[in-house]
Amino acid sequence: MAFGAGEWKTIARAGFGVAVLGVLAGSAFADEALKLAELSPNGTDACFGRVYDSAHLKAHPKQKVARIFFYYGHDPVSRSNEEPTANSDTSYNAFIATTVRGAKAPEWAGGWCNHESEDGKSGPIHCGMECDRTLASLKVDDKGRLVLSDLQPDIYLDAGSEEELGATEYDRQALGKDDDNFRLDPMPTATCKAEFARIDPIDPALGPPLRERLKPEQAFCYGRDYDATHLGSHPDQLTQSIRVFRGPVELASFASGGDAANWPDGADIAVTVTTRQKSVEVTQTYSCQSEADQWRCAASSKMSDFSCDIAQKEIFLKRGANGTMMLANPNSALAIVDLCSKVADGKTKSDDKVYRLQPMPQSACSP
Repeated sequence: MAFGAGEWKTIARAGFGVAVLGVLAGSAFADEALKLAELSPNGTDACFGRVYDSAHLKAHPKQKVARIFFYYGHDPVSRSNEEPTANSDTSYNAFIATTVRGAKAPEWAGGWCNHESEDGKSGPIHCGMECDRTLASLKVDDKGRLVLSDLQPDIYLDAGSEEELGATEYDRQALGKDDDNFRLDPMPTATCKAEFARIDPIDPALGPPLRERLKPEQAFCYGRDYDATHLGSHPDQLTQSIRVFRGPVELASFASGGDAANWPDGADIAVTVTTRQKSVEVTQTYSCQSEADQWRCAASSKMSDFSCDIAQKEIFLKRGANGTMMLANPNSALAIVDLCSKVADGKTKSDDKVYRLQPMPQSACSP
């Protein structure tokens, strides 16, 4: 395998439905986001937070949260990523970051907040999340502090996780029984931004996102050839050679029907694989959409007919360090096996899950 699976945590979680930027439903436009005068009387972004000392935590042993910050306004989490610039005007208007005891970094969730009334201007303030879930309820006390209640213990977990994980593991991962009814002090917005920046520090070696590095009208070629020494030390790896590219066919397809303002959404890529059992190259086309810091690419039937619906066969592309490209194949979506075979129904079981690909001359990717 070209790269440790554990080092692909961010992209793997995003690929399997964990809430990440850009995939939550129900976004509010940025110019409409700041509607709650109680939280932001002057219409600017607002920050509230609290850091609990050891005496408080000792007196509340069932409270896991040691630090909590609530940001109301424009997105404090996003940074340069793969989402099209045309979508930069959309944002959630509520963001929460909590750090539990002993954790090195916060976890976060985003949602949107509105008054629970027909006119949307009065009544309790409810903050929702994707899938009709509740983030929290809000009110401001007479001292300007934000009272945050109804905070759900599973805000960082998938819906239905209690049944899937079992009671013991769910209790370990969920927030504690006393993690509710927080009273947060007003703070400078810079304080909240610094807190959210702790979640996923920027790695300078990654450089600009793929959508900036690779232009709509630009051909590219990335790949890797594995030698006998590597294959000998990875007996379960089927891939002997792999290429990811956009050539004349893919460029023409986007030029005729793509929208450059939404790049890379709708971009076609091709992936050519040679396995150690078969010396013949097999090429498969994928159609990509941006998702947070990755391209999510679904297998396409443009090149040939399939006996099954291959739209769920997905790979993920992500920028790697020092100009490389990472490719994740978590669900047997590469043509190392027949995409309609029973073998391809589950997750990839071999060492063919994650690849670190180097830029190559376009001639190396000729189909």
